[in-house]
Amino acid sequence: MRQLLLLRHAKSSWDDPRLPDHARPLNARGRRNAAAMADAMRELGLAPDVVLVSSARRTLQTLEALSPIEGSPLVEPMDALYLAPWQSLLDVLKGVRETARSVLLIGHNPGLHELALALAGPAAMAGGGPMAERLAASYPTAALTEFAVALPWRLLEPGGGRLLRFLTPSDLPAPEAGDQTEATA
Repeated sequence: MRQLLLLRHAKSSWDDPRLPDHARPLNARGRRNAAAMADAMRELGLAPDVVLVSSARRTLQTLEALSPIEGSPLVEPMDALYLAPWQSLLDVLKGVRETARSVLLIGHNPGLHELALALAGPAAMAGGGPMAERLAASYPTAALTEFAVALPWRLLEPGGGRLLRFLTPSDLPAPEAGDQTEATA
């Protein structure tokens, strides 16, 4: 059984309107949420062999917040993941080496959300209970979805993932009072 983790980048800053979208950094809330998600991933033992990450600054900074990742995975920044539609994300996943047991893809909405919904498949989404309902409703920044994948990566298709977990920053414990930095949206 393979593991697929889909992580949306953490909250980014819109403070500098002159920056192109690709260059927008994380804001303070995004840095806090990414660090909290990194802690949660470590506690859950989620340690990918391969990390595919969009080349956008906010996705790379989200990855930085996860570091160090146990096992020192192969990290591949990819321009093709930047704002990619779900079908393109799926095509990239089909190209993952077959020896990879676990893959983390860090990307953007709406493609990442649509990929998660497609992998779960309509039947699982219709009868998946509260977790599937939450996933169907939204895919907030720094949200993480975990799927079990039975087939080889090259055969991954819609409905080919079993939804195991959907975790958002609001599911995680609030940071300690001393750990908080100035809040921004």
